[in-house]
Amino acid sequence: MTKENLSRRALLGSGAMALGALAMPSIVMAQALPDYERENTVRRNVMGFRSHQWQDHFSNLRNGAILCDTYSRALHFWSEDESIYLAHPCSVPMTEEFTRRGTTEITLLRYQPTWIPTPNMRKRDPSLPERVEGGDPRNPLGTRAMNLSWQYYRIHGIDNPAKIGRRASNGCFGLLNPHAERLYDLVKVGTQVHVI
Repeated sequence: MTKENLSRRALLGSGAMALGALAMPSIVMAQALPDYERENTVRRNVMGFRSHQWQDHFSNLRNGAILCDTYSRALHFWSEDESIYLAHPCSVPMTEEFTRRGTTEITLLRYQPTWIPTPNMRKRDPSLPERVEGGDPRNPLGTRAMNLSWQYYRIHGIDNPAKIGRRASNGCFGLLNPHAERLYDLVKVGTQVHVI
């Protein structure tokens, strides 16, 4: 065993211990919660990502492929040539009523998108603004939006990082803005999307 290998192992070991120490308070907190709250706290754990192979969801990678996993609250991306694979935590629809599953595709890429609440959103909450311009830090679409072929459904950045890993949207999949920006640069109109 070389000194270099020992250093790497020591570094990895100390990193794992540090991550474990960081996770411990949330594990203890989750155990102290009533049953009806415990599920939401534990499910928010980003380490709950499920591993996916693109072949289980797509017949090919033409134009790239995105898998939105509502169960593990993660978005997966594979580039057409398989040289890039991304997995990011995301927000998912808050209820089954807002959840749409199946196959769709990206139909429009929007840089610094303007957000206009849907008619149903305004009906449920009349206090919502009529619109929020792109670039406004309060914009629920964040810095990038990728419209899907389903009306009002998008993959987009987010205005509040606390929504990541939660059931927090009206049907969309929200990513941290840096993750949305990276994805935006990799996809194109026609990128296939599968929601499970």
